[in-house]
Amino acid sequence: MSHLITIQTQVRDSVAIASACSRLRLPPPAHRTVKLFASAETGWAVELPEWRYPIVCQTDSGELKYDNFGSRWGDQSHLDRFVQAYAVEMVKLQARRQGQTAIEQPMADGSIRVQIAVAG
Repeated sequence: MSHLITIQTQVRDSVAIASACSRLRLPPPAHRTVKLFASAETGWAVELPEWRYPIVCQTDSGELKYDNFGSRWGDQSHLDRFVQAYAVEMVKLQARRQGQTAIEQPMADGSIRVQIAVAG
């Protein structure tokens, strides 16, 4: 039996953030204070390709703080890929923590299907 689940992602797990960075071949995230254009934000800094400023993952709130000036300082597609990678890595991590197996399948439309094999 199959169940379709839609996930609204909040970025709260530093292990999944690091796994998403590794998956996308980004530098490892670093917990630090980052100067954005008009503010400073503290959290897990992720360097996206060709972005002027890193994104900051605030795991306490689940929020992402960033400044890409309407995609002039960073291509939105890089952020979208990071959020997708984070969501997939988080699902796989949660499955492993519960002793289950997660199998991912890339789809033609760019989405990723993750199936959880439940024991028993």
